[in-house]
Amino acid sequence: MTDIVTFGETMLRLSPPRGDRLERARRLDVHAGGAESNVAVAASRLGCEAVWLSKLPDSPLGRRITAELRSHGVRTEVAWDDREGARVGTYYLEHGSEPRATEAIYDRADASVTTATPSELPASVLQSTSVFYTSGITPALSSTLAETTEALLRAAGQAGATTAFDLNYRSKLWSPAAAGEAYESLFPHVDILVAAERDAATCLGREGDPIEVANGLLRDFDLRTVVLTRGENGSVAVNDGEVFEQATYDADTCDAIGTGDAFVGGYLAKRLDGGTVQDGLAHGAAAAALKRTMAGDMAVITPAEIEAVIEDSGAEISR
Repeated sequence: MTDIVTFGETMLRLSPPRGDRLERARRLDVHAGGAESNVAVAASRLGCEAVWLSKLPDSPLGRRITAELRSHGVRTEVAWDDREGARVGTYYLEHGSEPRATEAIYDRADASVTTATPSELPASVLQSTSVFYTSGITPALSSTLAETTEALLRAAGQAGATTAFDLNYRSKLWSPAAAGEAYESLFPHVDILVAAERDAATCLGREGDPIEVANGLLRDFDLRTVVLTRGENGSVAVNDGEVFEQATYDADTCDAIGTGDAFVGGYLAKRLDGGTVQDGLAHGAAAAALKRTMAGDMAVITPAEIEAVIEDSGAEISR
């Protein structure tokens, strides 16, 4: 039995050295990164058996991605695209410092993953997993992926898996109205909804007290659990009539990319390990804090580091 299967795009991230500009860089650091693979890596490093499901070109760049994920213990189940011109999505990240903002430039149009259909994916892994996770980035990439995302969520639920979905709104991919409509069409197939407070407001029109927002989403869409992340204000969750709150943990920020994915990976890993919702929030917050201290999209963390963060805060750890 697999603990968690994730589905989505993983790109190659190219970044100049910190303090340099893309327009004059002579060297670019390469990292693999994508919301769903980031979650799989965090969960795997925290003891889960994790599988990443996707479509990649049968090329050195495609194999570069699978090799990196496997190095973190993630099993890759990939539909290999051998068409001429098949490509991996990339993005260029230029880190900024006040007053200059960090800038991301995407080159992901027509990547192999945008053509992925359920029939070509090794989707049999959904029949024996505890949790299936994807994010709102995936259906935004193409109409084909929107259909595939819904089909996989439905299939995982029918197979008895708990389905988890993070809104993960990206304004460069679609409008708030289009995103909100797509999200709501998927909610009937979702058990655990994770949403940044800003995304719930922007795309779903849910504003106000965060506990009321979370309860409203839970009630209106018949969800099992809603986790609302609130940036520096921490997170709240509602589950089975109970409300849970969690503060953030202090961290020196080296690279904030992937912080939210680390949170989700930490939360799901602890819940899969039998932890309560409160335990999950604490482990998610600790994973997010640790991620901020390292370069790249992925949380290269250990269970001992998670426990140390929580212990240093004075909180009790559920083992």
